[in-house]
Amino acid sequence: MMKTRKSIAKRFKITARGKVKYMKTGRSHLLRRKSPKRKRQARKAAYLSGRDAINVKKMLPYA
Repeated sequence: MMKTRKSIAKRFKITARGKVKYMKTGRSHLLRRKSPKRKRQARKAAYLSGRDAINVKKMLPYA
């Protein structure tokens, strides 16, 4: 039986088409010094590509 890496499961989701989706960092604190553009772009989700996506999928065997 393979186990799911819970730390990875909390940070990444697999979409219906198999892409690895995650939320960008830098939205929790020290927002005063960050530009509006940077904060706005951090609201959007992003997708992993290449080897990173393959590695995450291996850690989420049942997703």
